[in-house]
Amino acid sequence: MTKITLGKAINAGLRAAMEKDPKVVVMGEDIGKLGGVFRVTEGLQKDFGEDRVIDTPLAESGIIGTAVGLALRGYRPVCEIQFDGFVFPAYDQIINQVAKMHYRSMGKITMPIVIRIPYGGGIGAVEHHSESPETLFAHVPGLKVISCGDPVDAYWMIQQAIESDDPIVFFEPKRRYHEKAELDESTPPSLPLHKAKIVREGTDATLLCYGPMVKTCLQAAEAAVEDGRNLEVVDLRTIAPFDLATIFGSVRKTRRAVVVHEAPYSFGPGSEIAARVTEECFYHLEAPVLRVTGYDTPYPPSRMEDDYLPDLDRVLDGVDRVMGY
Repeated sequence: MTKITLGKAINAGLRAAMEKDPKVVVMGEDIGKLGGVFRVTEGLQKDFGEDRVIDTPLAESGIIGTAVGLALRGYRPVCEIQFDGFVFPAYDQIINQVAKMHYRSMGKITMPIVIRIPYGGGIGAVEHHSESPETLFAHVPGLKVISCGDPVDAYWMIQQAIESDDPIVFFEPKRRYHEKAELDESTPPSLPLHKAKIVREGTDATLLCYGPMVKTCLQAAEAAVEDGRNLEVVDLRTIAPFDLATIFGSVRKTRRAVVVHEAPYSFGPGSEIAARVTEECFYHLEAPVLRVTGYDTPYPPSRMEDDYLPDLDRVLDGVDRVMGY
């Protein structure tokens, strides 16, 4: 057992995948000699060479377009988008090529591409560096969208994503890069890639979250104990497709649900979860499904991000409201 940060866990997971399969290549802006702006790929180019850890031009569309060609030739590209807000020059390639190639070829062609995107706020960054665009990708058929919430998941999920034949957008909560946890690399992952996990058992209400909000919801659940409330926390892990069985099972038990994410309120993952839970668990619910999210505005300047991001108090307010029905 070693204590490892989330960022180092992704590095270790990439290293393990590259050692296992010589067809895995890592590519992106400044990921080689620099090791990436967050140093997540540090040391990989030194150990695997410039042919497998590739410093690309500053051209996101070119990165993804090249990855499509590599995938067609049997490689498993792992592309890093330096910051969340920089992904949009590549959006055309992702939507029209990566997501559709398997369907377009009637299953003859696979796109085993992983697109790593550091995302979310909380680091005091400038414009275009703190976005939560996961909804835009989760909406697209043909893509799978996942987000790790702790170092153990980060280590295993990046490897599982690389091994998958499906194109996967891998959102990494950048403000959690330095969070630490014990990791035993010799123990196989306890869950398949697209399975949600209950990270805290409870009886009074369910907090549904992913990525950077997992820690926030766990803190809220601990604080709620003082009010005599026992909250269940579910880490969704996969945003598309949702693990509906785990979501429904938890909500049927607690009979109340609050969805928490940094993405804007309208048309976000919380909206889809609220609709699905209402359809399938209507007769179990004691209250409507509530959402605690970012606001329907562009991400604010860094000095105002604490007012924008869901925090412990806003989550507890959501719990108060759902318990008040």
